[in-house]
Amino acid sequence: MKILDSQGRLFGKVSLLDIGAALVIFLVVVGIFFFPGTSGAQIGVTTKPVEIDVIVRGLSVRDPQQLFEQGLKPGGKTNIIIRNQPYGQVGVKAVKQLPRTTLVPQPDGSVKVLPDPRENQYIMDMVVTLEGNAQITKNGPVIGNSKLKIGIPAQLEGFNYDFTGGVIALRFPEK
Repeated sequence: MKILDSQGRLFGKVSLLDIGAALVIFLVVVGIFFFPGTSGAQIGVTTKPVEIDVIVRGLSVRDPQQLFEQGLKPGGKTNIIIRNQPYGQVGVKAVKQLPRTTLVPQPDGSVKVLPDPRENQYIMDMVVTLEGNAQITKNGPVIGNSKLKIGIPAQLEGFNYDFTGGVIALRFPEK
């Protein structure tokens, strides 16, 4: 009795090509379900809580209290966009309005920084402290798909605001 006949069939019934195709399909299924791999994930990356200080200078706003009461307030949420890449929502930990100052030359040639006496400027400076989670990589923290570094622009968007500031500090508090 011959194992292979003249047409390449095993015992005259099954083609070797059919057996090869079935074996390839079986191996693909095993590879997908039993060894899915780490596609899209980075090995050795940890996620830590991060606090981000964003400074906003020269924001034109008529009523800062309305901004804080209806939108940007501690304990609330804001949408953050880093390097034109939307991340999603992060928590607002604190909002600190900075005093407006002006440089005043002195008779001896020095310069003093004094509170700005002008009223109705409709301009304010503030520091917003945000909190969220960042992946810590060998190149630094990553939030969403964007590297988080001091000096990068961060756009904040909420119910009644949409403005851009700059990241001035990053902290990794232990919880």
